Amino acid sequence: MKKVIYLLAGLFLSTTAMHAQDRPMPKPGPSPTVNVGKPEAFTLKNGLKVIVVENHKLPRVTFNLSLDNAPYTEGDKKGVADMVSALMGSGTKKMSKNAFNEEVDYLGADIRFWDSGAAASGLSKYSGRILELMADGALNPVFTQEEFDKQKAQILEGLKSEEKDVKSVARRVTDVLTYGKNHPGGEFVSEATLNNVTLADVVQNYDTYFVPGKAYLVIVGDVKLKDVKKQVTKLFGAWEPGTAPTVAYSDPQDVQYTQVNFIDMPNAVQSEISVINVVNLKMTDKEYFATLLANQILGGGGEGRLFLNLREAHGWTYGAYSSIAGNKHVGAFTSSTSVRNAVTDSSVVEILNELKKMRADLVSAEDLKNAKAKYVGNFVMQIEKPATVARYALLTQTQSLPEDFYENYIKNINAVTPEDVKAAANKFFLADKSRIVIVGKAADVLPGLEKSKIPVNYFDKFGKPTEKPTVNKPVPAGVTAKTVLDGYIKAVGGEKALKAVKTIYTKSTGTVQGTPLELTTKVSVENKQLVEMKAMGMSMMKQVVNEKGGYMVQQGQKVELEGEDLAEMKASAVPFEELTLASKKDVKLSGIESINGTDAYAVKNGTTTFYYDVKTGYKIAEAHEAEGPDGKKATQTTYYSDYKDVKGIKVPHKVSMNVGIELDLTVVEAKINEGVTPADFQ
Repeated sequence: MKKVIYLLAGLFLSTTAMHAQDRPMPKPGPSPTVNVGKPEAFTLKNGLKVIVVENHKLPRVTFNLSLDNAPYTEGDKKGVADMVSALMGSGTKKMSKNAFNEEVDYLGADIRFWDSGAAASGLSKYSGRILELMADGALNPVFTQEEFDKQKAQILEGLKSEEKDVKSVARRVTDVLTYGKNHPGGEFVSEATLNNVTLADVVQNYDTYFVPGKAYLVIVGDVKLKDVKKQVTKLFGAWEPGTAPTVAYSDPQDVQYTQVNFIDMPNAVQSEISVINVVNLKMTDKEYFATLLANQILGGGGEGRLFLNLREAHGWTYGAYSSIAGNKHVGAFTSSTSVRNAVTDSSVVEILNELKKMRADLVSAEDLKNAKAKYVGNFVMQIEKPATVARYALLTQTQSLPEDFYENYIKNINAVTPEDVKAAANKFFLADKSRIVIVGKAADVLPGLEKSKIPVNYFDKFGKPTEKPTVNKPVPAGVTAKTVLDGYIKAVGGEKALKAVKTIYTKSTGTVQGTPLELTTKVSVENKQLVEMKAMGMSMMKQVVNEKGGYMVQQGQKVELEGEDLAEMKASAVPFEELTLASKKDVKLSGIESINGTDAYAVKNGTTTFYYDVKTGYKIAEAHEAEGPDGKKATQTTYYSDYKDVKGIKVPHKVSMNVGIELDLTVVEAKINEGVTPADFQ
């Protein structure tokens, strides 16, 4: 089954975007004179502020409506705003969803909606109609129970897929632990909270928060102010006045001492590390520019110290970065990376060392000069874009910036001294009060972390305190890889019955984001196998192994299988690998691990690990470590359950796997020694 995982992963996973390679830093020249164009602005009676940037170089226009409302919590109905976003754009009171989308396509436009705004773009000759459609969708949405049920099901499916995804768990728990579950920054949508949301809640949320009191409409492109003002007034003037409620929340607090907050994910082959402390940095603060440069030097890119240390010097990761931003709301300073399990503890030590160096030592003149050059260069390039001028104008309003903030940007960057950088690092990089959130495999990571002498606290995948996970559970005397494999063979039917199996055929069904899927597998004792995935009746992927070799057809493209891939596929193309596994020299029992709360014997065979339930003997999981399309190692795990009898053989009828999204399959047809012909493997 493991090769099925690779193929499905190829269907659903898109290559992770790598950080752009940093070019050699050019020698800085004299500081350019900055002339930030001043946009035109006006305000409607209902409070909507409109910012217009005329630019007639290209016959295009963009509209962006944003609601600058204060963050709020949703409590046991977290997910209301997500549902508002999902439902907006599903038609208006004047147009059906299909009619709306067809006209947008006809105009060659792009129009999007969400709970706190809308955006549209297209050719300026259609600008009037594009803005009219955007206004209609934003101010006159239709929320139906049918669309509500459909969108809710899709969100629930996405939540389910995240449960076994290490990065998703890391993001969620990091927010919960940093901000607290009762703070807007720490709340997360769960199946339970989303199931509490009703259509009436969606309507109420829209009516309460989608109001013009703190709304901004930014228009950029080939338009004329006079025409825009007339049209905006016509389309948005009747928008009923209102201001969204503002609720005060206690600011999140840093930990009292540096500590590790560990979350066990047994399927992780890499540890997700985030070193965090709370910050309250405003763009108007005197330390703002020094903080930007301090972050740039520490971890702003490929020339940052974290990158040079963890990747270039040690080769532990593909990248290590830090981030901080000025905002009117409390945020966080974060240093983060993904590393191999074996070097998790060492990576934490090096990150903390780099933070301490920023606080203790003055940065070199060369480092500061290069950081300034990068900021100034990026600023000068961006300022030429009309969209940037509009964004700066919006930030000036929403962040309460001085009118000359961007005119003085370069001057303020260049005025920063090494002493300023050190002071900013001491204020915002709290190396002695850092929360170190690590999501990884406890069995591989905890022994090294405990040696680091940093206190470790344990949490589950939702940020709740938990007991230290039990790792390396003792294997009972006399239990070996052979006895475990023999136990499985006995549990599913016995050696005699399994050896009598010449072929197995299964057909499974499932859905991905509402799309019906059908998976067919056929395998024979002659090391032949067919795997085919269909979506809505169309073949999306087909893989065949036969006596001549093997090939894969994916979305119409045929690729021959060769070398190790072919050899491994042929070796696994048998009804029951367990019949021959015990005779292999490199097959070992590595211990007892917890798989979804069940103790299982872990039997390793090269890069594949098989997990057998300690109590029943059934195989409940199979994990394979491989290099993904982005060059990073990843583990794909398949889970088996619901064993049912088929001609005296127990066959799992529930198969789950995460291939970028969670895929749950139910076996609807299973046959032994029938339903398979030689022609299937051609």
